[in-house]
Parts: sequence; structure tokens; C-alpha cells
Amino acid sequence: MAETEKAKKQSFFKNVRAEFKKIQWPDRETMLKQSVAVVAISVVVGVIVAFIDFLAQYGVNFLTSL
Repeated sequence: MAETEKAKKQSFFKNVRAEFKKIQWPDRETMLKQSVAVVAISVVVGVIVAFIDFLAQYGVNFLTSL
């Protein structure tokens, strides 16, 4: 039984290694453009969330002060 599990593990890692060889990594320019896009979108979404949070906080404060 132990030999079968060992063979399965070896087969699994062999398949993982084969799949890693199929990966096509992006070039430096593409990686830079995509990274800048991710950071820019993250900042924009963060500003939107902060604005909605500010409005919700203002609304709750207004309602509780009535």
C-alpha cells in the first residue's frame, strides 16, 4: 500500500512539473503594464469605497442625531 501511495505522489509531482513547463510567462513590458493597471484600479476602487463609507457614516450620524 505504501508503494502505491509513493508512486501516486511521484506521479503527481511529475505531472505538476510537466504543467509548469507549459506556462508561458509574460514579458517584462506586459508585466509592467498589467501591474500598473492593477495598482491604478485598486486605488480607484479604494477611493470609491472610502467615499461610500463616508456617505454611510454621514447618513447614520444624521439619522441618530434626530
